[in-house]
Amino acid sequence: MPPAVRALRGATTLDADTPEQMTERVPALLKELLERNGVDHDNIISIVFTATDDLTSMFPATAARTVGLGDVPLLCARELSIDGGTPRCVRVLVHLTTDRARSELRHVYLEGARALRDDLPG
Repeated sequence: MPPAVRALRGATTLDADTPEQMTERVPALLKELLERNGVDHDNIISIVFTATDDLTSMFPATAARTVGLGDVPLLCARELSIDGGTPRCVRVLVHLTTDRARSELRHVYLEGARALRDDLPG
């Protein structure tokens, strides 16, 4: 299969709204997502982050830059505020080029976000 543009999803939660937690959890999520899918840095097109309203101490993109993603286009946005939604949650959508079929991609949900999307391959 020739390389195609694909997207990976993932999410994690923070125990507390602190820069230290954001700097720990966001890179851990990205590392697991990229390793599990064999994604090289040069294959990343862009990354979109969302954060729930209760996360205000740091941009998730700032945490991502601490692990060498400063040259990748990064964007942060607010997650919808839905009753019963997962608190202190950061979600990620990674756009990339890959030889893998969509069915071969593995999405990653960590910490309190593990049950968010049990319909996706993990």
